Amino acid sequence: HVQLVESGGGSVQAGGSLKLSCAASGYVSRCWMEWYRQAPGKERELVSSISSDGSTRYTDSVKGRFTISQDNAKSTLYLQMNTLQTEDTAVYYCRAVCPGAYRALEYWGQGTQVTVS
Repeated sequence: HVQLVESGGGSVQAGGSLKLSCAASGYVSRCWMEWYRQAPGKERELVSSISSDGSTRYTDSVKGRFTISQDNAKSTLYLQMNTLQTEDTAVYYCRAVCPGAYRALEYWGQGTQVTVS
């Protein structure tokens, strides 16, 4: 079983930076890790992902501004967010998709609020 706990959210002025963390308990070294966000009145959207081999992907609106990474032990997932814009205001969620015996298993964190003004 995997548990995910996000932290690092907060309020920041446009142009500023924040670094989100997602602490994972359980075996996640073979999991596909993702950051999602959900703004008020909008659907949850995929922001960035990192595969077990380190390949990264970003949605177009954050390319060049956000960086996803993991620590060496893969116990913590990060999202460095630079040049933040008001449109980045949302609750940010960490998600893990992990291989299971019969199907992929997904886990979500509780979310952390990011407000850009």
